[in-house]
Amino acid sequence: GEARRGKMAAGGAAEAQARFGHSVKGLLTEKVTSCGTDVIALTKQVLKGSRSAELLGQAARNMVMQEDAILHSEDSLRKMAIITTHLQYQ
Repeated sequence: GEARRGKMAAGGAAEAQARFGHSVKGLLTEKVTSCGTDVIALTKQVLKGSRSAELLGQAARNMVMQEDAILHSEDSLRKMAIITTHLQYQ
């Protein structure tokens, strides 16, 4: 009976170890999955951020171009006003 009891205890221990291994595997899989999800979310955030920076840069460039156009128009209007004044005096 002693040998049989030892075998059963060993069997029970092996089963407990297998269960433990299985739960550890399950937890690891869960962690890896959640880590993967976090990495994907972080990547999306970073891409969104760089896209925002890109759009802001583009908007700034457009504003500079428009400012140049406005200044040029102002200059042209001033010149036209001077010409108009000269023509009135003739």
